[in-house]
Amino acid sequence: MTTENSAPVSGSIMVVGGGISGLTTALEAAEVGYEVFLIEKEASLGGRVTQLKHYFPKLCPPTCGLEINYRRLKDNKNIKVYTLSEVQKVDGTPGDYTVTVKTAPRYVNSNCTCCGECEKVCETEISNEFNFGMDRRKAAYLPHNMAFPQRYVMDPAMGNDDRGKVKEACKYNAIDFSMEESTFDLKVGAVVFATGWQPYDATRIDNLGFGRYQNIITNMMLERLASSNGPTEGKILRPSDDKAPETIAFAQCAGSRDENHLPYCSYICCLATLKHATYIRAQYPDAKIYIYYIDLRTPGRKYENFYAKLKEDENVFFVKGKVAEVSEESGTGNINLVAEDTISGEKIRQTVDMLVLATGMQPTCAVDKPAADLTFDDEGFIINDFSKGGLFAAGCANKPADVVTSNQNATGMALKAIQTLRR
Repeated sequence: MTTENSAPVSGSIMVVGGGISGLTTALEAAEVGYEVFLIEKEASLGGRVTQLKHYFPKLCPPTCGLEINYRRLKDNKNIKVYTLSEVQKVDGTPGDYTVTVKTAPRYVNSNCTCCGECEKVCETEISNEFNFGMDRRKAAYLPHNMAFPQRYVMDPAMGNDDRGKVKEACKYNAIDFSMEESTFDLKVGAVVFATGWQPYDATRIDNLGFGRYQNIITNMMLERLASSNGPTEGKILRPSDDKAPETIAFAQCAGSRDENHLPYCSYICCLATLKHATYIRAQYPDAKIYIYYIDLRTPGRKYENFYAKLKEDENVFFVKGKVAEVSEESGTGNINLVAEDTISGEKIRQTVDMLVLATGMQPTCAVDKPAADLTFDDEGFIINDFSKGGLFAAGCANKPADVVTSNQNATGMALKAIQTLRR
């Protein structure tokens, strides 16, 4: 594997996005002999999966799948990885594309051993976006403990004083602040967009109070709180006072199935909440969990069984009704919520320690549309045009999906890319 900006041979494939779908697409194509360029805008591969504590269907940690894929990646010389890189435009026709790629400087070269000495002396701190801003990290940082490549990053926000300190602390001559942004072209025969998804911006849902009240968080924030490499080292605590929550409510379809926000079902939100209930139950056996829902969607026998098992828990309460409004209780930070029980017709008023918004998944392309000859639906998902060929979407760039479905789809898109080259 190399990250050199070398010109490709004829018949290459580009994969845009290094999450679980992008990794699968790249590996499936490379392992049958095709040259693959893997483009990732972040400093590390792995995507959203790296932010999870566990993922379905086996509820295993991210290392379970990523370590295997990283090993396959290291062992395959057909794959060239470009991190901190973004596609600027795609010109051409199926079998003959010119893709312009822009790469930002990491300011760290391949000499890095991840010793961490640069981080120790660095004084500049920045918001930790990996933890959705719930804590801060040094401007000299390793993206996370599963980062690939295992190499530090120097944030451009680092001041000159700190730059001198970190460079002096590095014993391996790995820090190079002379690195510059570069733009280059790659010739490929097919491009697969595996650009993934991002959590819907909960601040846009005015009636649910996210951003106004500290003890209202999103489902992905809870995922990070529960993770051992998260801001609380795996302890689920409410943000305002680090209290162990005794009552937690979940508001399902927060922004989803709503013509003012995301009009579609995001497929994974119900399962994510059921999973989060098991996280809470493992830490706080006596905590009361209230799940407010329109209807619960757990497709497939295995997921239905997971739901059925959780329904047997006497401390988990399912309320068929949508949370309509929220407020903060004066002096305590507790959250007051109002919902209507659609079965009884009664208006429910409840106070909980913490409210979790089950926000949906929005395709990254909806907010950062690729400059390529692609067709999008009204929600920003890429529509695959197999008759035209050449440009494809895999995983959540194409539709909301879980990890298993995304990987299956990614394997199919690798085949479609190969078929383009073999016409």
